[in-house]
Amino acid sequence: MLQCTSMEALPKKPILQLHGVSKRFGAVQALQDVDFEVYLGEVVGLVGDNGAGKSTLVKVMSGVHPPDSGKVFFDGREVTINSPRDSTNLGIETVYQDLALCDNLSVVANLYVGRELKKPVLPGLLHRLEEIAMEKNTIRLLNELHISIPSVRNLIASMSGGQRQSVAVTRAIMWDCKIVLLDEPTAALGVEQTRQVKNLILKLKERSLGAVVISHNLAEILDITDRIIVLRLGRRVATFDTKSIRPEQVVAAITGV
Repeated sequence: MLQCTSMEALPKKPILQLHGVSKRFGAVQALQDVDFEVYLGEVVGLVGDNGAGKSTLVKVMSGVHPPDSGKVFFDGREVTINSPRDSTNLGIETVYQDLALCDNLSVVANLYVGRELKKPVLPGLLHRLEEIAMEKNTIRLLNELHISIPSVRNLIASMSGGQRQSVAVTRAIMWDCKIVLLDEPTAALGVEQTRQVKNLILKLKERSLGAVVISHNLAEILDITDRIIVLRLGRRVATFDTKSIRPEQVVAAITGV
């Protein structure tokens, strides 16, 4: 495996580490003996050609596809991730390309769906939604992340692609997570919307979270990441320190030329 990275500036222990992870779907070996790590306070770019195993690796980390073999460590201890709930309970949140937002709900409702703040009216029988508290918390977090939304009561269906992506990322980090996995976060966005999302990803780093970004846009990856990990045909083939490599080196690792 090609290694071109300096670990001196990173913490000694990764927050998430995979050792020898493999995953097969029938006759297709999607991942073969893959190692992967992400540290708090860094943005890792995960790149590779179509079919390289990027999305499968993210789905292993998010609990969608339990690995066939290999070990997973979180904060230094071995863990088992067999479901999305296992992943979420550890502090790993995933923002998929389709965002999984409810178009017919407001920003507040999307951030709190399934996790609503409630106050007991009749203990054990009746609860009241704490709508004002949820709205205040939403506004506070959006302001901290410098996200501009006309109103947190607006429906998601009325928002631009960049605003929708920002809401999805905000929802991911709202629940005390440590890592955010982002699958093609700027796909189909315009120039200004892409800039907003890239700034938001850098905010994750400022909050000392770990971030993993899948993208086919190499210029974007070079602009926002600290390290780049390359997969090819289900294997990890290269690791680069973003500040010290040229684009053609990454392309060569992706293509194998």
